[in-house]
This record gives sequence, C-alpha cells and structure tokens, in this order.
Amino acid sequence: MNIAIVGTGYVGLVTGTCFAEMGAHVTCVDVDAQKIQKLKDGIMPIYEPGLEELVKRNVGFERLKFTTDLTEVLDDVEVVFSAVGTPPDEDGSADLKYVLAVARQFGQNINKYTILVTKSTVPVGTAKKVKAVIQEELDKRGVNVPFDVASNPEFLKEGAAIKDFMSPDRVVVGTESEKAKEVMTRLYKPFLINNFRVIFMDIPSAEMTKYAANAMLATRISFMNDIANLCERVGANVDSVRKGIGTDSRIGSKFLYAGCGYGGSCFPKDVKALVHTGMDNGYHMEVIEAVERVNEKQKSIVYDKIIKAVGEVQGKTIAILGLAFKPETDDMREAPALVVIDKLLRDGATVRVFDPIAMDECKRRIGDVVTYCTNMYDAADGADVFALMTEWRQFRMPSWNVIKKVMTGNVVVDGRNIYDRQELEELGFVYTRIGEK
Repeated sequence: MNIAIVGTGYVGLVTGTCFAEMGAHVTCVDVDAQKIQKLKDGIMPIYEPGLEELVKRNVGFERLKFTTDLTEVLDDVEVVFSAVGTPPDEDGSADLKYVLAVARQFGQNINKYTILVTKSTVPVGTAKKVKAVIQEELDKRGVNVPFDVASNPEFLKEGAAIKDFMSPDRVVVGTESEKAKEVMTRLYKPFLINNFRVIFMDIPSAEMTKYAANAMLATRISFMNDIANLCERVGANVDSVRKGIGTDSRIGSKFLYAGCGYGGSCFPKDVKALVHTGMDNGYHMEVIEAVERVNEKQKSIVYDKIIKAVGEVQGKTIAILGLAFKPETDDMREAPALVVIDKLLRDGATVRVFDPIAMDECKRRIGDVVTYCTNMYDAADGADVFALMTEWRQFRMPSWNVIKKVMTGNVVVDGRNIYDRQELEELGFVYTRIGEK
C-alpha cells in the first residue's frame, strides 16, 4: 500500500517509519525543507529509542522517502495521514490552521478516491471542518472526485513509541463509509494478525476518545499528587496508599505514582483543549479544570521542598538531575524542571544540571543561565542540594558515598520517589520526597 504522512514531527515520523517497517511504501512530507534534508541525510529531528535505526533501514530498502511537496505523490497514494501540529492558542483551544491547510492542499490536488486521515489530536468537530474545506476546493475546481475523511488518533508513549505502534493495545478509527473502513482495515491488519484490535466508531467519538484517554491519565496523576500532598500533612505515606488502592482491580496501579507533575507535548495541551471544548459547548469540565490546577501547583513542589530544607537559596548551589519531562526522551515541553530552574534562578541560586539526552534541548530553551555538567556526580560537585526531577534509569542507583564527598551540603530532594529514605539518612543526608512527612 502507498501512503503519505504530512508532518514529520514526533507522531508523523514514528507513524510513517512504522508503516514502512511493515512493508508499506511511505512518503513523509514536511514544509520545513531543512528538516527534510536532514532526514534524507539520516539526521533525526527528535530522540526516540530505536527510531533512527528504523528510519535508516527503511530508507535503504526504498520503502520510506521524504519530500516537501505533497502534490508529487498524491496520485500514487491511497491514504494521506495528517500529522501536523495543533499548538494551543492563547485561550487554550487547539489551533487548527495547519490541519486545515493540509485539507485545502488535499482538495486542490486529488484526482482519484483518496482518504485523508487525521492523526493529529484535534477537537471534536474537526473532521466536519476538514471535509468542508476539501469539498470547497473541489467545487472551486469544478470536479467531482470521491474522497473520505477519517480520524485515527495516536496513543504513543514517548520513549516507547515504536513498541506502542508496532504492537498497539488498540487502534481507534473513526470513519463515515464502508469503503474507508475497508481501506483502514487493510492498512492495520499486518500489525494485528493474531488479535485484530481495531475499534471502529463514528468520527466525533474517535476525536473525543483521544482527549478522554489523555485526560483520564492526567487525572490519575493529579489525583495521586493531591493525595500525596495531603499524606504529608496527616502523616501518611503515599507509597503505602498507592499500593493499597492500586491492588483494587477496579482501580489498578498504573499512573498512580506521586511526583512533581506531568509535562510533555500531550497532557498539558490536551487537557486545556478539552476544557476549552467544554466551554465552547456551554459546559464546564470541572474535574478536568481541577486536574490542570493541581498539576500547575505540583510543578513547583521540588522548589518548595528545597526552600523548606535550606531556607533562602541565594548564593547556594542546586544540582538538578533530569530535565526532560519523562525518561527516554529529550522533550522538555511543559517540563517541571523548567519551572523549578526558573524559580531558583530568580531567587539567586546557582543551578547545575545534567540529563542523559535533553542537555542540548535545555540549552536551546534557556541558554547558558545554568551550568551543564557531564554526569550526576559533576552536577553534585559543590552543591548544597541534590534534586531529582526525572527518573532516568542511570539515576536510580547513585554512589551516594561519592555524592556525599563532592557535595557541600547534604539535602536530597526526590521529586520522583525512587530513593530509599533509610539508606540516605544512615549516610547523613537530609532526605525529602513527595507524599511522606
């Protein structure tokens, strides 16, 4: 099958590469000529484990190509995936200008039956706008070319996107016709030979499913952080509480870990967009609004604990371990580390940072206002406080004796609850974590 993917960001590049890996012939399209040239040269625009290898392999087998011009491939493809960005407007709503631009170009150039599938996360009702734009362009041309629109939201976890795409829990597809359903079935069947887990539904329901899924996960995170903050005040231990409720089969244990808040490209943006969709339709999403408020407060929790432990930070040195919003990515969008660093610098602290992957991204975002270190021990050198923000595997078993020797102070703030209190206190550290007095 021949397909095109418009947009070579995180979703588009992973989607196109994985389809190529399963034997489809894929052309990835992007208006950014520099990005396309880098991809042709084997230079990845994002970090995702395993992606670079897959891209190079499928380019080598001529199953994966890159271009800046969608029109040069439209006559040869059956399906076009729109995976362009939907950045939030100032009011929190999703900006659809790129999505509608793809629809316009699609309508201006198709000459045979083709499906335009929205892969981007878009508000409910977007498919109607996309369909109207395509039809408007066909009418301007005075032609009657058959087409379908469909919704196929992505559920990829950064850091595990290849596995998620190649072996998905489920694939959600919203369609309006049997013909589109047949084409999408044929496209996804190679991924799901043993257990066909494509869930077909109407398009508005597919659009809503993506937002509802991310909002539910964000809700569990904010709920547990809210519980953690209360645990600290009443003398309970959030880890014990998590185990106690997570073993309930009705609840389960996933996304119940207390920490310093969620970030990334999806949860913050999608929660805001869902709240805005509610407002547009005369309904207040009261639970989701609270989820967002709790998370914004939680991003400062590590800073608050540093201040509580050492008082004024002016003139003090703080080591920040982990910059990306989660492990196995260099994504710093909405990362809690950015909030903490900003507050510490504002208060006159010296900040030393280390992240295995996200150092270049941090420098691109905030420049040289912090000291970039070569490893966790270098970051701890001369520090009054050792603060963990991202739970990378290599941070899980530090040589605490080395850290104790190089640090000036002895405070450890664990923003992800991965260290052992007894071990650190026996070594003379003052240890604080989330959700424990």
